[in-house]
Amino acid sequence: MDVREFDFDLPADLIAQEPAPERTAARLLSLDRRSGSLTHTTIAALPDLLRAGDLLVVNNTRVFPARLLGRRVPSGGAVECLLVRRHGPPEGRHSVRDGSPEGGQEWEALMHPGQKLKPGARVVFEGDKTLHGEVLERHFFGRRVIRLSTDDGSSVGAAIDAIGHVPLPPYIKREDRAEDRERYQTVFARARGSIAAPTAGLHFTPALLDALAARGIGRVEITLHVGYGTFQPVRVDRVEDHRMEAEEYEIGEAAAAAIERARRDGRRVIAVGTTTTRTLEAAARAHDGQVVAGAASTDLFIHPGFDFRVVGGLLTNFHLPRSSLIMLVAAFAGRDAVLAAYREAIAHRYRFYSFGDAMLIV
Repeated sequence: MDVREFDFDLPADLIAQEPAPERTAARLLSLDRRSGSLTHTTIAALPDLLRAGDLLVVNNTRVFPARLLGRRVPSGGAVECLLVRRHGPPEGRHSVRDGSPEGGQEWEALMHPGQKLKPGARVVFEGDKTLHGEVLERHFFGRRVIRLSTDDGSSVGAAIDAIGHVPLPPYIKREDRAEDRERYQTVFARARGSIAAPTAGLHFTPALLDALAARGIGRVEITLHVGYGTFQPVRVDRVEDHRMEAEEYEIGEAAAAAIERARRDGRRVIAVGTTTTRTLEAAARAHDGQVVAGAASTDLFIHPGFDFRVVGGLLTNFHLPRSSLIMLVAAFAGRDAVLAAYREAIAHRYRFYSFGDAMLIV
């Protein structure tokens, strides 16, 4: 398929820059896959749109403040660093590169200005804590491997939490604020490790979760740490040529058992978000069609023609044109139906992307 088949025109003023005043105030466009019918409602109506016995699966990952702002040493030029994935020696151990006693942490990162940050370049990030960085490796598209350390060998993670910024997506044209640390998290966020929120989960409140439970709708949590792979641009012309970067996931024993029980009973498994969808489908493919407890990584790319084995319903936000995310949604509901729903959402001025409104597909 041609990537251009997933293009659409979106007025810039429909890209949400702020979250809704209340989480459940978001609008909801419901799409019936069989009939193609569309219903306009709100997230607060979700308990009435699902069935007793449905099982919601949510992603409990927690966003950490992965965006660091600092300066080059000694020139003082501004530097921005988005931490993408940690690797290298665990914190507190000797570095395999230089044997330094504090070790620090090594991260793959997106850095700007990339052309000036060659191996050996040094940077500093300052605030309530101070982090020192050294570029170790240079890769394509602004990617770098950077080692971070503190002056006294104290926790690099604590320093990141103290001085880092919430990594709001680039289409949100404002600086992050203190309140984003809470509002750009789901209410079930527990497992620290994502550089972006699983945004379909942003619409839930404790009261809505209680209402779903009262309706007989179950809920379990899994974890997929959202990395750059979820949002990396599709830079190829043919959909099938795109490759995802691997992201780490974990499914607990209780969650796996509940999902398999629902499947045996013929009850629907409703994925909250594309990250949850990819996790469930990747786990099933790794274990002969069954969702099994454990931790692994996945680079599964879901696009039209994909055979869904687990997910029977999807709650998701509205996604970017030509993105791997809209391709996943099109795989689940059909490209024509999804693009028609997007045209309807634009005509009714739904709010798009991370802080925007939602779509339920059943």
